[in-house]
Amino acid sequence: MKKQLYQVNLVERSYDIHIEAACLDAIGAKLRQLFQTQTRCLLVSNETIAPLYAKRVQESLEQAGWHVDQHLFPDGEKYKTLEHWSALMDTLMQSKISRSEPIIALGGGVVGDMTGFAASCYRRGIPFIQVPTTLLAQVDSSVGGKTAVNHPHGKNMVGAFYQPKLVWIDPLVLQTLEVKELRAGIAELIKYGLIRDVAFFEWLYVHIEGMLSLDADTLAYAIYHSCRHKAEVVMADETEQGMRALLNLGHTFGHAIESMTHYESYLHGEAVALGTIMAARLSEQLGFAVIGLEKKILSLYVQAGLNTVIPQFSAEQWIDAMGHDKKNVGSRIRYILMRDIGDAFIAEDVDNASIVALVDSFSG
Repeated sequence: MKKQLYQVNLVERSYDIHIEAACLDAIGAKLRQLFQTQTRCLLVSNETIAPLYAKRVQESLEQAGWHVDQHLFPDGEKYKTLEHWSALMDTLMQSKISRSEPIIALGGGVVGDMTGFAASCYRRGIPFIQVPTTLLAQVDSSVGGKTAVNHPHGKNMVGAFYQPKLVWIDPLVLQTLEVKELRAGIAELIKYGLIRDVAFFEWLYVHIEGMLSLDADTLAYAIYHSCRHKAEVVMADETEQGMRALLNLGHTFGHAIESMTHYESYLHGEAVALGTIMAARLSEQLGFAVIGLEKKILSLYVQAGLNTVIPQFSAEQWIDAMGHDKKNVGSRIRYILMRDIGDAFIAEDVDNASIVALVDSFSG
């Protein structure tokens, strides 16, 4: 597996995405290049990832002359709260990290989001580094600068756009990833094919088994191409004023699923897959999409081993949960729909009657 680099070009906020097998052990030397005169950093992880990889990262940092403090979160989306974010802020205060010293997120999307949000607020902004350890974080949440915590009324409702200084991806860490987490990450990979790359969608049809078996070259190809897609969209629309919203395919319904189940029943990628199924059916029911779109997407999800059973809630519950989505425009719920594979668009004029009909179509 050869090293791959991609630069997210955002002028003064530009940064590299570095993808390389075993690069976890070189993070200290890389940060020494980026921060030549700094001596302290804070390593943030969770109680599942830290026993696997924190020692390696800390040793790499210490060998490069860094003094390392640590902060650990409990593991799980339900802990992505202001309370646990505040505990990280307390650690930052106690460590006395300066405005020019980095904070490092070692973990999945929850760790990355909360660390990035803390970095954006502490001393009005300090550098942070993404070292994602789940497939979903490697191909999606670590790139693009969206940072946030959840609120009882909605997912990621409190946060900021704040870009990392570096995304450092070691695909070998996926060897310890639970199959359930791997499949959730594959759901985010599929998203890129659905919104903008038919060829990548068809490639995934052929290579799903290779991904599930953790074939190194297959994973490296998929990670690089997903990061490239994410970066291209972010470079065109950093703060989601237009086309970046397409990356939210499946998320309006998916975030509602997570919220209605109190972030305890579904991984983010699992919820997004279910939300995408709903978006595909809605696209067909409204006459936007070619007939058979939902069936084609379902086929790939089944190959990936993803759950495709939509949870049962009333239409009123769905509409209320989606009404709190941060992507809405005024009182209008914003949906990402599809015309075909690789052809997604933003819809802001879907009425509630259409949602009632959609929910009814999944009942029973």
